[in-house]
Amino acid sequence: MRPSACLVALLSAGMAMPATAQLRIDAPAAIVARIAPHLPANASQQRVEALAGQILATEGYFSPAFAFAEDEAGLQLKIDSGPRTLIGNVDVAVDGPVNEKTRADLIAGWRLPVGQPFRQDDWNAAKQQVLAELLAVEHAAARLVDSQAEIDTETSRAALHARYDGGPRYRFGALQVDGLHRYTPALIARYNRSVRPGDPYRSESLQTLISNLQATPYFANVRAELDTAAAEMADDGSAVAPVRLRVRERPGHRAGFGAGFSSNTGARVEANYNTPDFFGQAWEFDTGLRLEQKRQTLYADILLPPDGGQRRHSIGVVSETSDIEKLKTERHALGIQSVQQRGSVEQRLSLNWQRERRTPEGSEIVTSRALVPNVMWTWRQVDNLLDPRAGTVLQLSVGGGATAALSDQNFLRLHGRVQHYLPVGERDTLALRAELGRTFADSRLRIPQDYLFRTGGTGSVRGYAYQSLGIKEGEATVGGRYLAVGSVEYTHWLNDTWGVATFIDAGDAVDELRDARLAVGYGLGVRWRSPAGPIGADLAYGERERQLHLHFSLAIPF
Repeated sequence: MRPSACLVALLSAGMAMPATAQLRIDAPAAIVARIAPHLPANASQQRVEALAGQILATEGYFSPAFAFAEDEAGLQLKIDSGPRTLIGNVDVAVDGPVNEKTRADLIAGWRLPVGQPFRQDDWNAAKQQVLAELLAVEHAAARLVDSQAEIDTETSRAALHARYDGGPRYRFGALQVDGLHRYTPALIARYNRSVRPGDPYRSESLQTLISNLQATPYFANVRAELDTAAAEMADDGSAVAPVRLRVRERPGHRAGFGAGFSSNTGARVEANYNTPDFFGQAWEFDTGLRLEQKRQTLYADILLPPDGGQRRHSIGVVSETSDIEKLKTERHALGIQSVQQRGSVEQRLSLNWQRERRTPEGSEIVTSRALVPNVMWTWRQVDNLLDPRAGTVLQLSVGGGATAALSDQNFLRLHGRVQHYLPVGERDTLALRAELGRTFADSRLRIPQDYLFRTGGTGSVRGYAYQSLGIKEGEATVGGRYLAVGSVEYTHWLNDTWGVATFIDAGDAVDELRDARLAVGYGLGVRWRSPAGPIGADLAYGERERQLHLHFSLAIPF
């Protein structure tokens, strides 16, 4: 028997094969693997031969030879597959008013070219690909008119013929919306940046509209389709068809309750209330109370729909108390913000006023006030927003306050961070992270902690407690005017779900550069790919304090 032959116990035959007999297949491994799963138990020799022949034909073998032999080990089926049929000729025609470049690209991109082995699955996929590309761009009524595969068993060649009718070229007509109760079509228009009357039909444009609307707080379900039955012919020969948009609105009121744990701030319980139609204006109102071991937060936000420039404005208030690294703070803040996406760059403009009362253990109480205009840019260029293996995320922010404008101290704050991903092999990833910050001011005193720097903990320098790296003021750790953090992490994925990581972090926050002394932490972690992104658990050793810390995180880029 050939080395490539496989012996597979498949079935007990009926009348032709005794119930105690085993069928062994003598054929190349690839053919055995293709045939064996589909042969039923207790089949006759005639039935086995017929099924095997049908399966081999789908792989391009149209003249196989079968021979049964019985010995002491049982019944053996020897298969000589014969020559494999190759594509000898391809004839693809696309009729109708199709753009000549589009027509040429479709024919040139045919997926089953001359010289390739004929397989039924490949033949079906090639036909479907051309039709799908026609349906996606302008030709919403395209169809496969005729297809035929002519097999010449003597020459082992296949001649393929496929003919398509592109139908008319469609353009978008008016948007017709069904399912609105609380909202008006004007709200839909604010999110519609892709389906414009008169534009050439694109299925991608419809999908973009659906995605944009379903990402809003207003709609639970969205469907959109081109109504070709209601199309009207235009003077240029194209067909103008309305777009039928069917929506189902989300409930007008939602309340949520949750519990959790963070390695930074401890155990957590929270309650939240949300309505997407505050005051009947399609304003999203979101408020909640979050109680953590080290921090307690009460907040309320109002978010408006996007304006004509696709900017989304919001206003919010927050009251927060915390006790972290022996620093107690009470913070009350009011802010307005405008967010705009420009390609791969997100821009956030904000104006925030806050009053902070901080009580360091072993030092005096300080009250700080600041009115801070701030701008932040985030540039994302990654292959996957939730689970990247390649690409870069860069964030820069600039903000400051002045004593002439409701602040207790003159200061300018600059902050930047970058995360870069490099794929290694088929699965693994090398992640590089860096963060720099500086607050220009004569002194850190009377500047709120949000505009100074502390580090340590999950997402910064692992191996140290949350915000434990900074300036000692009495027994407490407070923010300094300089920040530097760097990290290298290598993740090896064992399979599609689980991975292990090794990392080294270094960083510190200081008030004077001469005091800079990077704290180093390193360790091992596990990763689990959840629907929300990779979840990580890391055990890290901090060299400065010679302690182990366990960190949990949702390991996605900022």
